[in-house]
Amino acid sequence: MGRPLQQVELNPQERETLQAWSRRGRTNQALAMRARIVLLAAEGVESIDVANELGLSNQTVCKWRGRFLRERLVSLGDAARSGAPRSIQDEKIQAVVDATLHKKPKHATHWSSRLMAKELGLSQTAIVRIWHAFGLQPHRNESFKLSTDPHFVAKVRDIVGLYLNPPVNAIVLSVDEKSQMQALDHTQPSLPLRPGQVERGSHDYKRHGTTALFAALNVASGEVVSQFHAKHRSQEFLKFLNLLDVTVPRRSQQQVHLILDNYATHKTPRVKRWLLKHPYVHLHFTPTSSSWINMVERLFAEVEQRKLRRGCFTSVAHLESEIAGYLKNRNKNPIPFVWTAPAELILKRVLNVVQSTSNSRH
Repeated sequence: MGRPLQQVELNPQERETLQAWSRRGRTNQALAMRARIVLLAAEGVESIDVANELGLSNQTVCKWRGRFLRERLVSLGDAARSGAPRSIQDEKIQAVVDATLHKKPKHATHWSSRLMAKELGLSQTAIVRIWHAFGLQPHRNESFKLSTDPHFVAKVRDIVGLYLNPPVNAIVLSVDEKSQMQALDHTQPSLPLRPGQVERGSHDYKRHGTTALFAALNVASGEVVSQFHAKHRSQEFLKFLNLLDVTVPRRSQQQVHLILDNYATHKTPRVKRWLLKHPYVHLHFTPTSSSWINMVERLFAEVEQRKLRRGCFTSVAHLESEIAGYLKNRNKNPIPFVWTAPAELILKRVLNVVQSTSNSRH
């Protein structure tokens, strides 16, 4: 029998900080992992179980659990490197972290390294290093919107199930419209890229009209069926459904599942009558305010980055031709997007956001 482990207990401030660190999506993953270790330990999970859940060794879990019990939040930052001893004491580091997370500057909306340095009497370089060590980025801000759909959980499980475990003998298509795509052209010729100088273009544009891209992404193969319309009403959506019916290869008795958002044109009486005539087509609607779960949005982001963001188009026909050519070339060697997050993980993350917003002072 080993020594009994000391229980990890967190105060509300520590828990809030650790939850924020644990959700880091791209930066300082080492700090995020350490925060997850402590959070699980605080829930009473045994070290060996924490190690199994996070894919770590038991020694690693025990190491960070012990450090936190001795030194609390300060211990989770990166250890000091070899060289001259640190001139900034732990209390000062803790003050920087606390001020960044829980205070606002008097005459600004967020901290800059210079404002924080002036506030706490440290150098700007020291502030930057502390922020980097703890994965703090007060200059950045991201937006989110929580769905109020009463059937959110059921819809998430339904759609994620189509991605991860599609029905046997079925085709799954992610469908949406990218509307109001503008055919924009610079008012003056652009200056090309050259050594020491980025490409430059006039800040104002000539507007030549808009178009809407209707697209259906085959989740399994990555192939795309597309169609352009000047508007995106119910009649245009029905034309696209008819195109899918004749374009998508379908074996006898094979079912077709369409993942759609809650746009009103997808639910009109005309669409419902069309579905009665095509009983093998089934619609699955995403939760409200949850476009991120519709995989075709990833395709639209790709089109935006590759063709629209820096494109110049002299007409709507030119814009449609460029996008159609891109999608045609993409279909020659389609690569499907891979959905990896199970429904339970998504629901857990949404719950964390709900709890964080409930405890927020803003």
